[in-house]
Amino acid sequence: MDKTVYLLRHCAAAGQEPSAELTEEGKEQAFQLVHFFNDRGIKCILSSPYTRAVQSVEPLANHLGLPLQTDERLAEQWLKSGNMKEWFVRIKESIQNRELEMTGGKSIDDLTAGAMEVFKEAPNGTVLCIHGNIMGLMLKQIDGVAGFKEWIGLSHPDVYEVNVKDGNYHVKRIWE
Repeated sequence: MDKTVYLLRHCAAAGQEPSAELTEEGKEQAFQLVHFFNDRGIKCILSSPYTRAVQSVEPLANHLGLPLQTDERLAEQWLKSGNMKEWFVRIKESIQNRELEMTGGKSIDDLTAGAMEVFKEAPNGTVLCIHGNIMGLMLKQIDGVAGFKEWIGLSHPDVYEVNVKDGNYHVKRIWE
């Protein structure tokens, strides 16, 4: 089945924890996304259950009159047990060792598999609001290019358009 799915990295947030909210800048970005997606035929909005992701697409869902659905398979990778100040290092380690699991977390392979299930289930015209690490993992799975270097180059927000035609993926960054 041919389709277009948009991978959206959430807007600027005040932290990494699941309950971290958008900053004032992030809230403005969320309203910019309404205009950005307005004429793209959006029919479905799926989000990580983390607050920053949900808040990033709430204005769009409200504007389009669409339900905002969350899916645990889009949740950010759990990178710490207790207070981990070196989360950036842990992300790099987890990308280099795809089987590495943090206490209470999932491996990169498991995380990627879950996110890709959501992608495959998503209908044409879906926005998937996700986190930077998951976006990088999905892009790597889809086109084999993204890795740690590409992950650190992602912005808040960031948007990639993924067209699936005849089983082939065509990926293009469309946020500037």
